[in-house]
Amino acid sequence: MLHTLIDLLRAPVAFAVILGVLVFVHEFGHYAAARWQGVHVETFSIGFGSTIASWTDRRGTVWKLALIPLGGYVKLHGLERGDDATDEVRARWRPGHTFHDKPLRAKAVIIAAGPIANFLLAVVVFSGMFLTIGQSVVAPVVGDVLPNSPAAAAGLAVGDRVLAINGAPVTNFDQIRSVVAANPGKPLTLTIHRNHLARTLNVTPETETVGGEKIGLLGIRGSTIEYRKLAAWKALPAGVMATWFVTRQTLAALWGMIAHHAGTSELSGPLGIAQLSGQVAALGFAYVLRLIAVLSANLGLFNLLPIPILDGGHLLFYGVEAVMGRPVPRKVQEYGFRLGLVLLASVFLFATWNDLVRIGLFHWIHG
Repeated sequence: MLHTLIDLLRAPVAFAVILGVLVFVHEFGHYAAARWQGVHVETFSIGFGSTIASWTDRRGTVWKLALIPLGGYVKLHGLERGDDATDEVRARWRPGHTFHDKPLRAKAVIIAAGPIANFLLAVVVFSGMFLTIGQSVVAPVVGDVLPNSPAAAAGLAVGDRVLAINGAPVTNFDQIRSVVAANPGKPLTLTIHRNHLARTLNVTPETETVGGEKIGLLGIRGSTIEYRKLAAWKALPAGVMATWFVTRQTLAALWGMIAHHAGTSELSGPLGIAQLSGQVAALGFAYVLRLIAVLSANLGLFNLLPIPILDGGHLLFYGVEAVMGRPVPRKVQEYGFRLGLVLLASVFLFATWNDLVRIGLFHWIHG
């Protein structure tokens, strides 16, 4: 009974914790930048809706935790322009601490700080994992041997660890793949470790033409994951590269969806992320950290998209203002925000539909 209860609660609790961390870091980026630029922050909220708990700090900022954990916000003092505010609102303004009277550069810094904070979180988490847990690599261990392949003919077996190729040391499976691909039809000498003994095997990769280029194939797969700790001076650059890799993969997926409608069925909303959070939480803390890093990079990138209502949309308007020398007309901004809201709502509904199909709700109703 207790085990079943834990399984039921794991997904929503893990989702709430992971999303809470991501939102807090994002909004804290806005908050810290606003403080830096001298703008008063009225409210810092994690979640929307009814307030569960709140407190007011000595600067007058209300920190609160709200009922619906699907986001959050930072309310900046004096967001309204002078001609938009009522006399009552103007009377509450703190001279020199309003958002609207700050220069364009300061406004852009405050808005961009949220996504930047998410990217920094991803870098910190990845770097910390590489330093303490280790960087995951596919070990140079044979996980499968294809029948009638050069590897099978040479006598390679599952579990063999490749130590060197033609005398050059091998530390991961990608190195095997690179050397083999670069030597189609050329004999290679593999030094392997099997049953506590080192031995030598000769193998000639078969030749296959891919995209007009000849490459070598051996007929083996790697499946053994190992974690190797990095030194402190290597962990940070590796964390930056891991964050860049996730960002680049996400950009490629987004472009595939937009240009070729590819992968739209894989788009997930809150339900899908919650389900994934529960599955990852069951695997262990290291997997939760990795998911936080990946989602944080995705959240930072998503918020930089030039869609009005997102941070990227605000930055787009600021860019146009910098070029034109005057703010974007209020009507244009208003229609832009409406269009952005419709677009985001459509994506949200589509992603939620995917989630419901994926978890089999409609199949269950039909049954």
